[in-house]
Amino acid sequence: MPEPREPIFKAPWPAMMMVGAILGAYALQVFVLGDDAYRRFGFSPAGYEAGGRIGLVSALFIHGGFVHAAMNAAGALAFGSPVARLFGLAPRGAAVFLAYYLACGVLANLAFARLHPGEDILLVGASGAVFGLIGAATRILAGGGRLAPLFNPRVLFMSAAWIGLNLVVAVLGFAPGLEGAVAWEAHIAGFLAGLLLAGPAAWLAGVRPPAPARPVESQDI
Repeated sequence: MPEPREPIFKAPWPAMMMVGAILGAYALQVFVLGDDAYRRFGFSPAGYEAGGRIGLVSALFIHGGFVHAAMNAAGALAFGSPVARLFGLAPRGAAVFLAYYLACGVLANLAFARLHPGEDILLVGASGAVFGLIGAATRILAGGGRLAPLFNPRVLFMSAAWIGLNLVVAVLGFAPGLEGAVAWEAHIAGFLAGLLLAGPAAWLAGVRPPAPARPVESQDI
């Protein structure tokens, strides 16, 4: 009897769906929308204060170039996979995964707007949402497949490393392989949102913490 073949890609389908959304939107941007995509769907603090709200979400699917889109797609796949597995692959878990991803991205953009009030800076890319996935994945890695507490020492150490990396980017003013300035503020905001929202999102997905182990009663013989 022939042995069953393992699938080439073992990534959960919600994470693969997000990769497809990032790359598919970039293809639409390049071949259909052109440079007009930045003006129509990018996010800016000035536009937000003038009443523009669509950019909070649409900017997550517009990228500054192929490298930018590819890096975010790779991040969504790598860090979205453990998050998708935790939330579950049924429709409920997938819906929570999508809502969590978008919420982290929107909060990252809002934080950027608060830090740059009224400025006509154009922000594009899924990095804020991807860093939200990194936040959840940090807690999952520290918890051995389950969500570790926020103040777990491993969570704190890895969080300091991710935030420190973005502060280095802030000092340098650029990141290797990317053109233009990097919105490190949105990265950190998305990461912190991911850390904080991972618990409520897991609860909405129906993930329950394991029951504490009962101590074994000893008896004298």
